[in-house]
Amino acid sequence: MPSFPPPGSLTVCEIRREMVVADSLSDSHAKDAYGKLLGTVFSPIPFEPNALLVNTDIPYDDGNRDVVPSSDGLGGVKGSLLKCLSAITRITREPVKLQSKISVHAISWHQHKHILAFISGPNQVSVHDFDDLDCRDPCILSSESQRGVQMLDWRPNGGRTLAVACKGGVCIWSASYPGNSASLRSGSASFLVTPARGSGIRWAMVDFLRSPNGETVTSLSWSPNGRNLVSASSESSSFIIWDIAQGTGTPIRRGFGAISMLKWSPTGDYFFSAKFDGTFYLWETSTWTSETWSSSGEPVQGAVWGPDGRSLLLAFSKSPTLGSVHFASRPPLLDAHLLPVDLPELASMGASVEMIAWDASGERLAVSFTGNDDNYDGLIAVYDTRRTPLISSSFIGFIRGPGERPKALAFSFHNNLKQGPLLSVSWSSGWCCTYPLIFR
Repeated sequence: MPSFPPPGSLTVCEIRREMVVADSLSDSHAKDAYGKLLGTVFSPIPFEPNALLVNTDIPYDDGNRDVVPSSDGLGGVKGSLLKCLSAITRITREPVKLQSKISVHAISWHQHKHILAFISGPNQVSVHDFDDLDCRDPCILSSESQRGVQMLDWRPNGGRTLAVACKGGVCIWSASYPGNSASLRSGSASFLVTPARGSGIRWAMVDFLRSPNGETVTSLSWSPNGRNLVSASSESSSFIIWDIAQGTGTPIRRGFGAISMLKWSPTGDYFFSAKFDGTFYLWETSTWTSETWSSSGEPVQGAVWGPDGRSLLLAFSKSPTLGSVHFASRPPLLDAHLLPVDLPELASMGASVEMIAWDASGERLAVSFTGNDDNYDGLIAVYDTRRTPLISSSFIGFIRGPGERPKALAFSFHNNLKQGPLLSVSWSSGWCCTYPLIFR
């Protein structure tokens, strides 16, 4: 298999479909590999991993779940149901009890700047600006209101504003500059964070969006225009659409299972939600109507939209094959087809997809996986992807992290370089590393 990083080595970057490896974690290796080409080096950021994975037992009773009738007689399941994705079947009415491993570690890049935010502890978020050469240390965001951090997401078109999902609601943080303080919503109490050494930027918690019943928020997704934020809890069957300017939320409920994942499409026309019981929903956002799909009790592990907002990649529990949803008509219609995207390298190892990330250009796909082969344990597979006419993948190589037997806790792409995307990974060994994937 090409580009296999031997044990004891670690990955530095991709250069035109070749993975560059080194024998130690050092900025000098990065300078030699890509520093002159990009004019900068993305130094690794240390943090304390602190047991950021938990197991959760969640009971479900699907006896009263809404079922959408369909002309194909599949109980609301839409699209082409192929043998490679035989887990997608008709919606059942049997009670389901699943044990789900929920990752409470997240990482997010600012849409327009080289600013990285990631969960660096149970109650804190680290924010690092790679363009601020005077500040080498990340700024730590923490407050009494921010407990049990689960997820974070930068606000599109909102300056330096970050939403952090936690116990009881969502913290909204905003950067304050000398002479330009972050604005507060009327009635909100501000909480200031001391700036990182060498930085003139201060962060303020400008709002706290409280869950209706005090649930822990575990999923977030911003609308592309940044006006609305959608949040959900693994303790609730509803998600909430927040009007950020007003600080008000509108709950939307479909079915009775607890929500595991939310993803707004990049065009804003569609919305995806998934539940732990294996059902998932495709929504159109003009009237907030939806179509129901089911994966026979195996929950969706990951979901990423294509750059045009008309396709969606899905990873299913215990499967080495991805599913691609293609919308057959324009919004607000929800006609769609489900097709397989094979990852034969993982299938040959008997591995199952764990997490996925797709860069905004649709050219690179990162996949973490679990399997029985210790030689590949903890690696991230990187694929070249094409979207015309259908989504297809071509294997490039693996990324190995620093430390002994590192495992990816979370990863995210950034598309603000003309040479190719950046992939940032927070590893269980306590390092957040950034890998340039250079191919343009």
